[in-house]
Amino acid sequence: MAYSYVVTAHKPTAVNACVTGNFTSPDDLNLIIARNTRMEIYVVTPEGLRPVKEIGIYGRIAVMELFRPPGEAKDVMFLLTARYNAMILECQQDGENLEMITRAHGNVQDRIGRPSDTGIIGIIDPQCRVIGLRLYDGLFKVIPLDRENKELKAFNIRLEELQVIDVQFLHGCQTPTIILVHQDPHGRHVKTYEISLREKEFQRGPWKQDNVETEACMVIADPFGGALIIGQESITYHKGENYLAVAPPLMKQSTITCYGKVDSNGSRYLLGDMAGRLFMLLLEQEEKMDGRITVKDLKVELLGVTTLAECITYLDNGVVYVGSRLGDSQLVKLNVEADESGSYVQVMEIFTNLGPIVDMCVVDLERQGQGQLVTCSGAYKEGTLRIIRNGIGIHEHASVDLSGIKGIWPLRVGTTEYDNMLVLSFVGQTRVLMLTGEEVEETELAGFDGDKQAFYCGNVCHGQIVQVTSASIRLVSSTTQFLLAEWKPSSGKNISVVNCNTCQAVCATGSDVFYVEIYEGELRQMGKTTLDFEVACLDITPLKEGSDQADICSAGLWTEISVRVMKLPDFSMMHRELLGGEIIPRSVLTTTFEGIQYLLCALGDGSLFYFNLNSITGYLTDRKKVTLGTQPTVLRTFRSLSTTNIFACSDRPTVIYSSNHKLVFSNVNLKEVNYMCPLNSEGYPDSLALANDSTMTIGTIDEIQKLHIRTVPLGESPRRIAYQESSQTFGVISMRMDIQDSNGTTPARPSASTQALNTSSSSSTKLLSGTSSSMSEHLYGDEVEVHSLLVLDQHTFEVVHAHQLMTNEFATSLISARLGEDSNVYYIVGTALVHPEESEPKQGRILLFHYSDGKLSQVAEKEIKGAAYTLVEFNGKLLASINSTVRLFEWTSDKELRLECSQFNNVIALYLKTKGDFILVGDLMRSISLLLYKQTEGCIEEIAKDFNPNWMAAVEILDDDTFLGAENSFNLFTCQKDSAATTDEERQRLQDVGLFHLGEFVNVFKHGSLVMQHPGETSTPTQGSVLFGTVNGAIGLLTQVPQDFYNFLLEIQNKLSKVIKSVGKIENSFWRSGHTERKTEPCVGFIDGDLIESYLDLSRDKMQEVVMGLQIDDSSGMKREATVDDLVKMIEELTRIH
Repeated sequence: MAYSYVVTAHKPTAVNACVTGNFTSPDDLNLIIARNTRMEIYVVTPEGLRPVKEIGIYGRIAVMELFRPPGEAKDVMFLLTARYNAMILECQQDGENLEMITRAHGNVQDRIGRPSDTGIIGIIDPQCRVIGLRLYDGLFKVIPLDRENKELKAFNIRLEELQVIDVQFLHGCQTPTIILVHQDPHGRHVKTYEISLREKEFQRGPWKQDNVETEACMVIADPFGGALIIGQESITYHKGENYLAVAPPLMKQSTITCYGKVDSNGSRYLLGDMAGRLFMLLLEQEEKMDGRITVKDLKVELLGVTTLAECITYLDNGVVYVGSRLGDSQLVKLNVEADESGSYVQVMEIFTNLGPIVDMCVVDLERQGQGQLVTCSGAYKEGTLRIIRNGIGIHEHASVDLSGIKGIWPLRVGTTEYDNMLVLSFVGQTRVLMLTGEEVEETELAGFDGDKQAFYCGNVCHGQIVQVTSASIRLVSSTTQFLLAEWKPSSGKNISVVNCNTCQAVCATGSDVFYVEIYEGELRQMGKTTLDFEVACLDITPLKEGSDQADICSAGLWTEISVRVMKLPDFSMMHRELLGGEIIPRSVLTTTFEGIQYLLCALGDGSLFYFNLNSITGYLTDRKKVTLGTQPTVLRTFRSLSTTNIFACSDRPTVIYSSNHKLVFSNVNLKEVNYMCPLNSEGYPDSLALANDSTMTIGTIDEIQKLHIRTVPLGESPRRIAYQESSQTFGVISMRMDIQDSNGTTPARPSASTQALNTSSSSSTKLLSGTSSSMSEHLYGDEVEVHSLLVLDQHTFEVVHAHQLMTNEFATSLISARLGEDSNVYYIVGTALVHPEESEPKQGRILLFHYSDGKLSQVAEKEIKGAAYTLVEFNGKLLASINSTVRLFEWTSDKELRLECSQFNNVIALYLKTKGDFILVGDLMRSISLLLYKQTEGCIEEIAKDFNPNWMAAVEILDDDTFLGAENSFNLFTCQKDSAATTDEERQRLQDVGLFHLGEFVNVFKHGSLVMQHPGETSTPTQGSVLFGTVNGAIGLLTQVPQDFYNFLLEIQNKLSKVIKSVGKIENSFWRSGHTERKTEPCVGFIDGDLIESYLDLSRDKMQEVVMGLQIDDSSGMKREATVDDLVKMIEELTRIH
């Protein structure tokens, strides 16, 4: 049996709905965003959006609307998932804590009914009497809103209009009244109906209008009982006999997809279209004699360009949130005056969205054993490549070439506001750099000893500065810069180790340790002890919030290889912890994260021990060990965004921070850091100074988060990506839109393929001879898809070459591979010639390109009969899936592709993965099949297949016998080949062993991992790692677990689903059960990693509740009761795999 553990490494980022209202409290203005299965609640503040809560929903959010029941002070939310779970949610504030209360819930699915092609529509009557749902063709579902009803009950009304395009409730009607746009063979029409709640029937509505614009796609109900119908070319206003139309020419270039209401009186609306343009629609109103308000004119104005909008919502003060599915979402400000380019739109903030991830590759560019993910994200003008890595980015602002730095510290001399000096220590000298603005120059401090190496420098109490050298501790005035006092160890030996805070210092000469207090103008020795071994490192960081004084000193010792915690001032021993091994401790640090005290001790081999520290007794508990690098590590604290973090300097620099009361270790994108200090100067605010062997760098740190994402904008849609190590480039297939005009086509806008350093193109003479060219002519003004192969430099991500394919030639696949005996590495592109009159492509090409010395040259081309959906390098040959066949080509010495063999038996073979001589094929609708290539006979034959009718979205080989598939109903499944079966029939069937509803549409699977694998640290037996990218921009990870561990996790999962109450009362087992339009089956063979990891966010008593009755293996093979700490340690280790 194959058991898998699935977890989200990066949550979905595409926005599919957003609403505003007073949800968290009557005075908060909230923005609520739906990202597939997650809901994020923000409060709108003068500084911007402040996130207050993120909620996972057990379902894909299909409808999210706020409404205010009569007599209530704040809004409640109606939510409907794609699997028809409806709920009404209310937000209750309990101090800082926000609770989501499910006021009512129910499943509104029908036993029969054909789900509508235009998706689920959910609307709420403006007077909050009913909720209307259009789920199935020919039925309108009504949920009456009774205050007391805990269960949402709905009834259906038959709808004669089968093809409903859009539907809304009209305002100001005595009975709830709907208005709909529907389509029949004659065109599109508008109709209104009143809903009679007593008879549960439709009554005739106040008015109707036949034959509106043929492309009418959206209805907006205005507050005066009328409605706006938005089409492709025109906007019309209807209210019974009152009828207005406007057809602005600007509107025709694209289709309007979403709207946002600006004023509560409905006089202004924002409209967004597929090209990312933002329009303002103004309704000019006038008041009649009898007090009725009528609309007398419509005006449309183009405001500017935003991201490609999926939803628009107006917040306040001219600020608009534009949510996007195909690009980053934005917060924009609408200005009264246009800027120099004529736009009224100004982008204030950008929210990263990785979706839709169409393809990706895992590469290790820095050769550090850590994978990075490069994804093809976004579409059209929002097309980008995203480089995603685990860790934190540091942005360099200045650097100075200085070699041999042994320590750096910031100083404030004669000022209290900003750091204005940097002290650098070298062997045998101390140098001081003065910072003025962004300039750096060398200076001197009179009281400093410049001819000795400084071990520590810093500002201390009473406006003084301290410098510690091997000879003494020197106290210097910050204003006069003269020496005020000097303390030398009584033994006359040299100081070897020191640590200071603002009013205390401890230093060691060999095994003697001295404790010195700093007063105004004097240094007093307050304590001394002699330890059994020499001291390797010391720390006296104050642990109490707001206190400058430490009452605990910690030390790392030579020979014994231990950490001691001692009480000040008399150095009485509170705790001794032997670390074991031969490697000495090099750096020790005590700190407080989120109210918990920790002691960290780094050794000379790059490993780090960390403990929970009891600051009263000095005891160390919860010993844990991680490996950060391979060199000695120096620990330093710094503050970022008002939280304390630790920087571990080594050959693999790491930032240590606390999240949800657990420590997280994040890599930093620098090769090597020996020393660092925080720096907050006028020219470099909130920065870090970092030193390695040859240079000192000043830079700022990214916001501290798990994944670091870098964006390379392309301005066109990326479709496939491949990495070529030999030429240090990426190949990307991209698609741009050109506009057909009288003499050919012109690009719609500058983008990656039009701005490349070099360009080339395929001439389109050879293949067109067979087809009549009149068919492929485009009309004037048509949008034409143009496909190119882009070659990008792996370091700068600059497009060094763009090769444009022929007219109507669509690139479908791309790999980088070596073939046969040939030593060159080629980019190989598979294409299809697409003509609108053909049901599937009849012709295509396989092209081989060689990139060297900045030039891309075409080496070979092979004509094929169809579309090359996938190419794979297979034992030195080229395997291609072309329409319904799988074909193997060999690369001859004449540099030509020669067909060796083929396999037929698919509808459309979309996906191929190989391992050894096995080939896994993912079919359009016939699930997966396994083929075997027989070298001696030179043929491919099918050995087993899955007989379920799955429409495949991606496939992967997990191991020799286990295969993974993702299909279009958002499920994952695993199959196994049964080699031990007795009959042929059983051997030919791939056994279903796992099924899991992911709720995300997977586009691509890739073997690889985003984290560095440190062997020997984990006790969790996970095997392998497959990353996947989804349409909503989520990145997930799937790993294999052995059976006993699976059973243990399954037990935890079942307990957790009982303890954690889900929003909307949806069961986890229902949400994760495999679900297609035909059937629903329980989840098997998969562990829901997101649910397992949510254990770490529970309160301690809830954690205890989950652990009750759990049995765990101790190392001797006996069972014992599991404790909370056992579980926390194990799940923390599981979180480190992503």
